[in-house]
Amino acid sequence: MRIVITGASGNVGTALLRALGPGHEITGVARRVPDRAAEPYSRAEWRSADVGAPGADEMLTEVFSGADAVVHLAWAISPAWGEPPMARTNEGGTANVLKAVDRAGVRHLVCASSAAAYSPEPNDEKVSEDWPCRGIAASAYSRGKADLEDALDLFTSSHPEVSVAWMRPCAILQRRAAGEFTRWLLPPVLPPRLIGGRFSPVPLWPGLRLQAVHTDDVAEAFRLALEQRAVGPFNLAADDVLDAAAFARAVGGTRVAVPKPVARTVARAAWLAGLQPLHPGWLELADRAALVDSSRARLVLGWTPRYSSAEAVRDLVAGMRRKEGAPSPPLASSRPGPLGRARALGRGRPTRQSQA
Repeated sequence: MRIVITGASGNVGTALLRALGPGHEITGVARRVPDRAAEPYSRAEWRSADVGAPGADEMLTEVFSGADAVVHLAWAISPAWGEPPMARTNEGGTANVLKAVDRAGVRHLVCASSAAAYSPEPNDEKVSEDWPCRGIAASAYSRGKADLEDALDLFTSSHPEVSVAWMRPCAILQRRAAGEFTRWLLPPVLPPRLIGGRFSPVPLWPGLRLQAVHTDDVAEAFRLALEQRAVGPFNLAADDVLDAAAFARAVGGTRVAVPKPVARTVARAAWLAGLQPLHPGWLELADRAALVDSSRARLVLGWTPRYSSAEAVRDLVAGMRRKEGAPSPPLASSRPGPLGRARALGRGRPTRQSQA
């Protein structure tokens, strides 16, 4: 197949390049092109493009022409102030991709949505793909993915000739994304080697429950969807659900019980001051996100995750401790020394765009 992948240099894109293997003609689209000589990026031709920029749909139409399938992964999750606005990348970028798919005559689109698009399930039961996708108001990421679901619904209803599949994974983790997660999650002054230490505190509130899925497992689901020309939504998650104690064990530190209102207040104050990059909206998403049932992916695609939620968390933490990464700008290793970490502080303002 000839396959075009937007956001091909990121977490899922990197794993998908590995999963597809030889035999396909692959074009990667990314705002910042990775090291073309390094694996797995050498497997693709590359086009540098900001998918959300005005007029990007015309360039994307050219790139998509003749493609058997397009995989849309480009999405801003926690951008710094110097990067394009989230809405431009996510809403505008998706609109440009859908326009280009139509104009180029592509007949199969596989898109990355998220379990975050779901409305909360009040009883913590796992939900299937027919659960409402109205998002969580306090999370910009969740609202954005719910809007994506609306856009895909409109596109599929008006373009029945295009086969569209979209994946709804929970938290997607791997050690090669450690540099990215370090920049998203850790205070700049905290050395990554301290994460997962025996006595490192892991502040969590009672009632927390989380699912995770390894990036390689997500990439395998995308590969299966491409090979089978699959249609419709697919939940992706490992079988095990982590409560606060199990998550702390997976991280490797010592759980410290913290009431959620306290955690939210402290996180907001520290984010506003630029002392840590994690917007408090992510805590709300972690607390209220629906758990997902992946039965449809297993039955229709034949997908079976190789990693548990706990194993995916441990793999990411191991990568963070070792400052691992990949030869791609989004996934590059985060290796500042003490002086560099001090300079990374927000100097009294958030280091990341607002995600409220």
